[in-house]
Parts: sequence; C-alpha cells; structure tokens
Amino acid sequence: MSGRELFLTGMSFEEFVNTDTSTYKEKTLEIYDFINFDDEYIEKIKSINKVVNVLVCAEMWCPDCMINVPVLEKMRKLNSNINISIVKKEGNESFFSKYTQGGVIKIPTFVFYDENFNELGCFVEHPKKVTEVISKGNQPNIIVTMRKYRKGEYAQETLKDILEIIG
Repeated sequence: MSGRELFLTGMSFEEFVNTDTSTYKEKTLEIYDFINFDDEYIEKIKSINKVVNVLVCAEMWCPDCMINVPVLEKMRKLNSNINISIVKKEGNESFFSKYTQGGVIKIPTFVFYDENFNELGCFVEHPKKVTEVISKGNQPNIIVTMRKYRKGEYAQETLKDILEIIG
C-alpha cells in the first residue's frame, strides 16, 4: 500500500481522540489545550503556502502520541494547507517498518508528504531536543526532561522539528 492509499484510510484528530472515552482522551485534550506556540511559530505555520499531507501512525493509549499528535492538530487549525490522517500501528506495520529505530516501529511516526504524496521526511516518537537528552544518559536530566515532556512542555520543540521537515 502506498502512503497516499494509507492516508485515505485514516481518521481525523477528532475521530482519533474519540476512540477513547475516558483517561487517554482527557489527557490528550488537556495537552492540546495546554499547547501555546510563540507568535513567531504561529506566523511560520500560517505562512505555509503549500499542501502538506501528514500520515500519522499512532495509538490512543501511547503517552508520546498524547503529547505530539495534538501539535499537528494545532498546526492544522492554524493552516488549512495541512491535512492529517491518523492510522493505527496494528495492521500497518509493513508500511511503517521503513521508519523503525533499532528494528522497532516507534509511535507516533509522522510521515510528511507534499500535495502529490512525494515524501518530505518523518518525525518519530520524540522531538530532537528530548532525544538528545536521553542519548547523553545523564539520569537526573532525563528524569526532569521526561517529566516536562509528559506535561506537554516540549510541544514547541516538536513543532520546530516539524517545520524543519516541511521547510
């Protein structure tokens, strides 16, 4: 299956959130409401003048999905050129296997396409800033960073990575 074909089978953010009726939905919407981008990034989002299709591999129970998928939805609400389609990991492993890290499909995985579904790049699991802290192995820094990340405090870092991918 191609990226375009899989994109057409996906669901919207609202449909994704409504796959749960309690804790996961509440946490995702809480993070969504907490996200505030700086004005300069809002302007960058609004200035995107080309179609960007984002195929998202996510599961509602996943903490990283609860944190990063709302970033995409905030972007979509700011710019109608951004289209999002969310698919479950289960059943789509063969498609997402090319985006593995250490042989494991990580979620969320965002695959960015232009209007003709030419791939622009991908975002996997965490923003670069969080991955850098984890890779240094300093346990106290990792704990502090992950606590902030889980609250949604690194949402703008996710946004920066996304903007870098889509140009």
